[in-house]
Amino acid sequence: MCGFVGFVDKEKNKKKIVKDMADLIKHRGPDSDGYFCDSEVALGFRRLSIIDLDTGSQPIYNEDNTKVIVFNGEIYNYQEIKEELIAKGHTFKTNADTEVILHGYEEYNEEILLKLRGMFAFVIYDTNLKEVFAARDFYGIKPFYYYLTTDEFLFSSEIKSFLAHPNFKKELNKEMLESYLTFQYSVGEETFFKNVYKLRPGHYLKYKDQKLEISKYYELELEADDSKTLEEWEKGIREHLDDSIKAHKVSDVEVGSFLSSGVDSSLIATLSNVDKTFTVGFENKNYSEIDYAKDLSGKINTKNISKVITKEEYFDSISDIMYYMDEPLADPSCIALYFVANIASQNVKVSLSGEGADEIFGGYNIYSEPYTWSWYYKIPYPIRKLIGSCASIFKHKRGINFLIRRGQKLEDRYVGNAFIFNNKEVKKILAYKPIKNGYQHLTKPYYEKVKGKDDVIKMQYIDFNFWLIGDILLKADKMSMANSLEVRVPYLDRIVIDYARHLPTKYKVDKNTTKKCFRKVANEVLDDKVSNKKKLGFPVPIRNWIKEDDIYNKIKTRFLDASEFFNTNEIVKLLDDHKNSKYDNSRKVWTIYIFLVWYDRYFNEA
Repeated sequence: MCGFVGFVDKEKNKKKIVKDMADLIKHRGPDSDGYFCDSEVALGFRRLSIIDLDTGSQPIYNEDNTKVIVFNGEIYNYQEIKEELIAKGHTFKTNADTEVILHGYEEYNEEILLKLRGMFAFVIYDTNLKEVFAARDFYGIKPFYYYLTTDEFLFSSEIKSFLAHPNFKKELNKEMLESYLTFQYSVGEETFFKNVYKLRPGHYLKYKDQKLEISKYYELELEADDSKTLEEWEKGIREHLDDSIKAHKVSDVEVGSFLSSGVDSSLIATLSNVDKTFTVGFENKNYSEIDYAKDLSGKINTKNISKVITKEEYFDSISDIMYYMDEPLADPSCIALYFVANIASQNVKVSLSGEGADEIFGGYNIYSEPYTWSWYYKIPYPIRKLIGSCASIFKHKRGINFLIRRGQKLEDRYVGNAFIFNNKEVKKILAYKPIKNGYQHLTKPYYEKVKGKDDVIKMQYIDFNFWLIGDILLKADKMSMANSLEVRVPYLDRIVIDYARHLPTKYKVDKNTTKKCFRKVANEVLDDKVSNKKKLGFPVPIRNWIKEDDIYNKIKTRFLDASEFFNTNEIVKLLDDHKNSKYDNSRKVWTIYIFLVWYDRYFNEA
């Protein structure tokens, strides 16, 4: 696991510039660095040594030094591809997976991408063609950013590296705030920095003669296969998971595993047979998973290393964590993930984690709604819509929200697992008129691709393309790499996804259970109380902390000085109503506050 930087321009002092850029992401690769520069291009690399510790340093070149690569990630089937390439006449200088991608590109061009099994973002520069080729993995496990203007093309694993380039203009993309307030993260290809973009998962780009071309090479399709029985699906999922975990454990350094009280991480920790697991919790036992983790670790004969995060540690770390994130992310578990990555990094260089299981196997509680409330959906939609419109007049609370939500079509209301502010609320709290008319333009193209599918598949597809990429995987990468730790996600292995994407909805959820088939697989090796445990997420006590005077005053002080972006009276009212237990506005307050902390770090600090 590593980080790369680079640019295409006519700057003469390329080596110094690219080194300064790479130094800003040293946390991604503290073990070594490497550089390539010519008259057109500069590439920089920071290495966290995992595979081929002696000869795997980058950049890596092909046989005649006409192509050069920098790569971030792991390719789990690189040995198989290497044998194939050797048979075709390619000569290898290292035993690194990086070199396999380079020779694979020589042999197959962009078709090499479909042969890869792993997580990756990389850049290949062809010195003959003067062309940059870059790609990002299928599911968005590894990040890829680029800065594009008429004269500049910069790229990196993290946005912050661009700050070291003399021609980078740091400007706020204010338009992103609107969708962020709904989703709690940066949505789509644009970022909070003007002219900085994300390469979407399953895409590659080519840059030559100041022209950028982006192409898609992969797209997830959820197609049910009803030919198998539940028992056959259980067997198949278990076989594919075993194979994935085995592949994800291949390393020249020790591998550990994150462990919460959930079934996803518990199954990985159990099947992987690692020596160490890592857990964090809080002083309030209602928000701590440490006791559970220690209990399971004892049963599977692994050592659990844990940490209790104090309120003071949590809040003192927020500014630094938003710096590492590059963009604001208002998921409270982001900070907790930083701490678990920190304790893991003190013991291992690689940790397994359970991201992706909920999206592909149907794990979120909301996926059961079409079955839990099926009686209400029998009411004709025009009547439900009228009831919902009438209910929206009143203050939103649990019963009212039920009527409002079910008075809307799924396509108009579901944006993913987090939904913070609706369009009306965004307009109310912003100090300026929104540029876009709501968030639906972002999700609509994705709903079009699953038109005619059942509601569970539609929600899964939205979560896979929004929540998983923009929140779950992004914080996993940034928080682990902030601590120079590689995190691997066995559930997001291609062989697992390619198999599980055909799982019928009836084997995913019903009115009583989520992840139905997956839990049966887990039940083979875990206690019933674990395998059947209801989805909780990563519990963080911010709703309680915000009511405490010290945190309340800290947030209020910042809110009162936020008139550049927000109607301060409205956001202070949200805060006060929460403190007075009138409404649970914790997620709304948190989303606003995190943006302001991030903005201060990147735009207000000297």
